[in-house]
Amino acid sequence: MATIEDFQKLDIRVGKIIEIEDFPESRKPSYKLKIDFGPEIGIKNSSAQLVDLYKKEDLKNKLVLGVVNFPARKIGPFWSEVLTLGIPDENGKCVLIIPDKNVVAPGGRLY
Repeated sequence: MATIEDFQKLDIRVGKIIEIEDFPESRKPSYKLKIDFGPEIGIKNSSAQLVDLYKKEDLKNKLVLGVVNFPARKIGPFWSEVLTLGIPDENGKCVLIIPDKNVVAPGGRLY
């Protein structure tokens, strides 16, 4: 069983998607994202399997949650620096976890 101390080791922050690109080299349909996590963390890259449910224009400026303290992971030729968080829908497609109000600033930490 996980403890509160285990949870506190994760650094989950609000980020704002500022750039979206296709990622044709990925084995599964994905986008390359640039996400602004505020002045403390900065802009980070992430790869996310969102192609089935999100158009690129719908992702621009969307607030998302991401784990910013995992080690970077190489996905094909791309380095993903953060884990963008989502939940599978009934078909296993990724639905983003997003703040329900647009009043939080990039960099805000989940607690």
